[in-house]
Amino acid sequence: MPRLSSITEVYTEAGSRRVFAGAVAWPGWCRMGRDETEALDALVVYGPRYADVVRGIRPAFRAPKAAGALKVVERLTGDATTDFGAPSIAPKADTTPIDAPGLKRLTAILDASWKAFDRAVEGAAGTRLRKGPRGGGRSLGDIVAHVAGAEAAYLAHLATRSPKKNKRLARADIDRERVVVLDALTRAVEEGLPESGPRGGKIWLPRYFVRRVAWHALDHAWEIEDRSPS
Repeated sequence: MPRLSSITEVYTEAGSRRVFAGAVAWPGWCRMGRDETEALDALVVYGPRYADVVRGIRPAFRAPKAAGALKVVERLTGDATTDFGAPSIAPKADTTPIDAPGLKRLTAILDASWKAFDRAVEGAAGTRLRKGPRGGGRSLGDIVAHVAGAEAAYLAHLATRSPKKNKRLARADIDRERVVVLDALTRAVEEGLPESGPRGGKIWLPRYFVRRVAWHALDHAWEIEDRSPS
């Protein structure tokens, strides 16, 4: 398990147009900026919101009050995905072996991220999300479908096929997919992974898999909250 202390260790991932900052020990707490300073500041701003997500997980998360409480321990070079708007590179800490308590903690963070997404969706049900300044932004239903579709695609990176869904996405489809995700994660940790996924696809480290899935769920949970009518 990554070391936890009063100083929060973070890594950055810099593309040509965007930079992500993520907490080494707290998957899902990852924010973007135009440069490193802006990304670190965004991470601090979202600290209290992340604290609400992982409340009850031990050791307890403490949101930093300023960027000075963050220590950049690794700077990564991003790629086209980084500039597109998604974190794409695994920090060195993700190569650390995962023991049983570590798997339990990662699973708890992943489950907490899903629950935060579900709460955001439920809170916005029956409303029309505000559009962005240029009229952009998915509808609530499209966001739900997008997140479910992304997680189905992510399964290939653990050498697992996604379950079949109904043409019209239902709650049962989402629940079934999450069970498959957790089963695939457990197998990856306990049994290991092949060098490549289905059709030669790229395999992700299990820690990075959790980092990416949790980030995506929370990124859209917070988007829904921010775009919901006040």
